Amino acid sequence: MSDEEAEFVAGALEEVVGQEDLAGAEELESQTLGVPQLWPARLSRLVMAYDRRFPRGGGKLFVRAMREVRFYLYEPHLAVRVRSLVGEAIDESTSVVVGHSLGSVIVYDLLRLGEIAPERLSGVRTLVTCGSPLGIPSVRRGLNMADGELMKLPGSIVWVNVFDPADVVTGGGGLNVVSTEVADVEVDNGFVDPHSALRYLRTTPVAHAIADKCR
Repeated sequence: MSDEEAEFVAGALEEVVGQEDLAGAEELESQTLGVPQLWPARLSRLVMAYDRRFPRGGGKLFVRAMREVRFYLYEPHLAVRVRSLVGEAIDESTSVVVGHSLGSVIVYDLLRLGEIAPERLSGVRTLVTCGSPLGIPSVRRGLNMADGELMKLPGSIVWVNVFDPADVVTGGGGLNVVSTEVADVEVDNGFVDPHSALRYLRTTPVAHAIADKCR
């Protein structure tokens, strides 16, 4: 992991790790051989703290997801290509757009920047985001959004955000604290992999959001 990656991931972790998590990690560290040397000490401590809230490797899963997000946010030439590919999949017949995890960041960025021609976007009525990390300030800063700036969609697109409180990538929270336009819906994706795209797509709120706009 590069120094830039470690700095971004650690910053994102600091925004989702609670004081109780940190206190628990410090107590655990005092009872063991210390912080593992897989990553810089600051990042390792934060991962240990996040694991207190999300056992079974939650911290490691968060690190992997944030490295992917950072790759999109800070590789502008790649980001342009990705948005172009996603934008080509949206045309006049598209009524619902679904974005999972990093996909939610890409779709929101695409809509926010207005890179889809109005005639191609004319049929879109609903955006559904699932397991979205957009609630993390570091991610929004990577989209060149100022702290405190609310997220908005163009036109009259309805935004439904589906999240599982046990989803490590979201920090366990929704998006209505950073947007007055989003409707958060809490779901239970089960114990094994709450961040699973397939599990999100199988939930009733996602099915309703798609079916209601495709009739």
